[in-house]
Amino acid sequence: MPFIDDLSAAWQKNNSLLCVGLDPDLSKFPAHLKEKPDAIFEFCKAIVDVTADVACSFKPQIAYFAGESAEAQLEAVIDYIHAEYPGIPVILDAKRGDIGATAAQYAKEAFVRYQADALTVNPYMGFDSVEPYLEYPDCGLIVLCRTSNPGGSDLQNLTVDGGKKLYQHVAGLVTEKWNRHGQAALVVGATFPQELADVRAIIGDMPLLVPGVGAQGGDVQATVNAGKTAAGLGLMINSSRAILYAGKGEDFAEQARKVAIATRDDINHYR
Repeated sequence: MPFIDDLSAAWQKNNSLLCVGLDPDLSKFPAHLKEKPDAIFEFCKAIVDVTADVACSFKPQIAYFAGESAEAQLEAVIDYIHAEYPGIPVILDAKRGDIGATAAQYAKEAFVRYQADALTVNPYMGFDSVEPYLEYPDCGLIVLCRTSNPGGSDLQNLTVDGGKKLYQHVAGLVTEKWNRHGQAALVVGATFPQELADVRAIIGDMPLLVPGVGAQGGDVQATVNAGKTAAGLGLMINSSRAILYAGKGEDFAEQARKVAIATRDDINHYR
């Protein structure tokens, strides 16, 4: 099914706006996993198994796999999610951004090699750098808009186009021109709730991927109030490190589940 259809179904089925980020850092793994040749796959598989019923999506960050020459394990993780938990979309967080021919190869990597349901992309190089991804009409295109890091303000808060902020201009472009197949979403950080509300006012019911809660300190109540749609949906609120590394021993998965449930319930409390 198309990305947005799967996401909408997962919101309802799991009563959840929680996106579980998969950022496998070997230095933080429990000791009993560190020496295994497929440690990254085993770690992510365990996290997926204990959070699949409380998440609306999973978001593997490609750098944590590529940095360990573990791309094959990334493929295996995504295959596992699709096989065991069909209907929960997988967002490949790669933040790709390059011109046409190169972007076409990045699109092939994400949607053919890895079989991701959606991909994060950088809009800085304009429409011809995102157009190749639209050759995959069922796949999600999640465009960076107002990112959670402090340095995002260096560019994203610049005033452009008759007084609008650059992030507002990006939100308008994606909504009005780039969302050809209705599979687009935007990245807006939980660390900027006012900007989150501004973007929601521009884009209507388009989904938002919202990093920045948990380890980055974004406030759940402010995030939900600013970003939810009238139906109490529209958000993929990502938490990675706070869930993944809640426990350091052999019960790491059990501890991760506890934090995931608590985060899901906290989000739902304010919906």
